[in-house]
Amino acid sequence: MTETNRIEFKRELTRELDLEREVVAFLNYREGGIIYIGVDDDGKAVGVKDIDGDMLKIKDRIRTGISPSPMGLFDVKVEEIDNIPVIKIFIASGSEKPYYKTRYGLSEKGCFMRVGTAADPMTKEQIEDLFARKVHNSLKNVVSPRQDLTFAQLKIYYTEKGFQLNDNFIRSLDLMTDDGKYNYVAYLLADENGNSMKLAKYAGKDRCDLISNNEYGYCCLITATMKVLDKLDVENKVSSVITSTRRIDTPQWDKIAVREAVINAVVHNDYIYGAPSKIELFSDRLEITSIGRIPLGLSKEDFFNGVSLPRNRELMRVFRDVEMVESLGSGMNRIMSKYNRDNFEFGDNYVRMIVPYNWIPEEGESDNGNVLEKVPENVLENDMQLTERQKNIIARMKETGQINVLENVLENVLETSESLADCFGVNERTIRRDLQYLQKQGLIRHVGPDKGGKWQVITSTKNE
Repeated sequence: MTETNRIEFKRELTRELDLEREVVAFLNYREGGIIYIGVDDDGKAVGVKDIDGDMLKIKDRIRTGISPSPMGLFDVKVEEIDNIPVIKIFIASGSEKPYYKTRYGLSEKGCFMRVGTAADPMTKEQIEDLFARKVHNSLKNVVSPRQDLTFAQLKIYYTEKGFQLNDNFIRSLDLMTDDGKYNYVAYLLADENGNSMKLAKYAGKDRCDLISNNEYGYCCLITATMKVLDKLDVENKVSSVITSTRRIDTPQWDKIAVREAVINAVVHNDYIYGAPSKIELFSDRLEITSIGRIPLGLSKEDFFNGVSLPRNRELMRVFRDVEMVESLGSGMNRIMSKYNRDNFEFGDNYVRMIVPYNWIPEEGESDNGNVLEKVPENVLENDMQLTERQKNIIARMKETGQINVLENVLENVLETSESLADCFGVNERTIRRDLQYLQKQGLIRHVGPDKGGKWQVITSTKNE
């Protein structure tokens, strides 16, 4: 590991270390960055003597030494490098640039920008340019439409995570405007509000036949988000196949990735437009839509690479405090580990993630959440466990050399499915599933056109 434009090494935390300078430089940089404490200039981990103490000092110095408030834009955690624990400080790019060392204000001594592997002072012209483009319509500065707000639910979530909110929590969580009124962040987190997320379910692949339209909201945004996630867990049906040695379960979508996508949609939604994020279930896919385009200064490449530029840093801070978000920049990485760029759609005023189902119930099959006897589409390629019937199909194909078909096996009826079904004492649908499974395992292949083609054995297995 080496220092880059996004990575900085510091051997130890001392009073002489200008930590605030390094953090300010990353806050003002379009990609943010990472600071490691306990790593020398060569990238070798040397460790930290007092990790807990240093982490508290780091949080305090960043919180009190930098303006505007960086709360919600940084994360401090322990990470092991070569089995040696070090401190990792993740800093997101801020939306209220220019950030500066509070002590020196908006001056060349207070404002810094990451240039290569260094934190360089910003010129007066750069400071004025950033200040002129500064976004002033953040949720923090928007007055709540109601001022009779209560926060019993929010306090419960904080208490459950070991936090004790004192009488100053409204200020510490940035729930008030500069003139002392509840802001829109407070409105979204209050026990009662007018915000509601919609979860619609359709019978087909379009929005013509609406089955249900549930609303989750009018309460603390954390509560509403949890209810949406619970509902999606219920809707996420599981398909199972029993092999000779184990059972393979495949849900319709990856729970962790979808959870991250929903939370991202909630936290990064542009509530200035007055519209909440929405979730839609179709017969073949799930769609998660967040209102608002990618934040200014963030490219699509940055977006997919997990570069963090929170639109609503106050919401991000609260969601991380209550452990709805693990760490800054980690959500997109979890999503991209299961899905790809083609699953995203960018509109003028929205960002949408389209999640295709791993499998789709056939007509007449169970649609109530019960386990289905079906071979999932994404069976692990290295799972070579076969049932006795599948072994016998392989043997039969070796004897005959091929099985001719009139239609594609994955979509239509096999010419020989009836004879195969009679041979093995099962129905045609089961035979088609077996052939699909064998193809997924790389044991057979389809040769020739869809009509009039044939299936051939291309490998053998220890299970034969």
